[in-house]
Amino acid sequence: MATIDELARLVPPPATPVQAQGDWAAAEARLGLTLPGDYRTLVATYGLGRFGDITLLTPFAAATSHYADLVWQAGEFLDRYRDVRGDFPEAFPHPLYPEPGGLLQWAGTGNGVMLCWLTEGVPDTWPVVVFDFGYHCDRYDTGAVDLLHGHLSGRRPVPGLGRTNTSPWFDADRERDSVYVRLSESDRPYEERLRILRTALAPTADRGSFTSDHGRQDHFKAVDRDWLLTYETAYGHQIRVAFPPDDAATARAAMTGVAREMGCRVLATTTHNGTPTWNGT
Repeated sequence: MATIDELARLVPPPATPVQAQGDWAAAEARLGLTLPGDYRTLVATYGLGRFGDITLLTPFAAATSHYADLVWQAGEFLDRYRDVRGDFPEAFPHPLYPEPGGLLQWAGTGNGVMLCWLTEGVPDTWPVVVFDFGYHCDRYDTGAVDLLHGHLSGRRPVPGLGRTNTSPWFDADRERDSVYVRLSESDRPYEERLRILRTALAPTADRGSFTSDHGRQDHFKAVDRDWLLTYETAYGHQIRVAFPPDDAATARAAMTGVAREMGCRVLATTTHNGTPTWNGT
């Protein structure tokens, strides 16, 4: 069974985890349950954030997001599925928290797959159930850390969680501002422009790429800066950059400088809702 140290070697945790510390006794009192020890260690090591598309819930995230708070989600779980369970009882082979021995969610994906404990017996022996209404309700007799390590390493993939990445990552869920930097065309080929961008922000780490009839997207992280970026031609020629708010001036200077190196002019800079920003860039 994989340990937290093995998971940390596979997927480096953030230097400063977010919403990773708090009153465990109070959280467990609200739940009426003792939580597994490996989950406590997982939260303390990684905090609130995502293993790729898998968001880890913590009991201390209410100030950031109710949806990422384990205790709040637990209070909503049965109500969320009460009516649909009455219509499709065969899709719910297990009870739901707070029913005795019910499923209790501790993580989830962007397309609605939930990683839950089956809260029967001793907490440190609770199995994990991957639940996706109408598609998956698969039991794994292992804990949270071991399931994540097996899936992310590719040694024991979990079909309900989809494909794994060759270099898995974790991104802390911290406040970031997003700016869309619209660029003119360039005489340089796409691959060279991308290389220039990533070299300027090195070291970087891949976050996947996508090519369609509309164009291409390359996602990556500027590791030391903790910036998340997308360079693309799929929805216009642009760089999307998400950065901690205190880095606004640095991000503006970096994007302006690298655009010139890429042979481009900055045509516009906007927020995610289209509001102009970085006036005069």
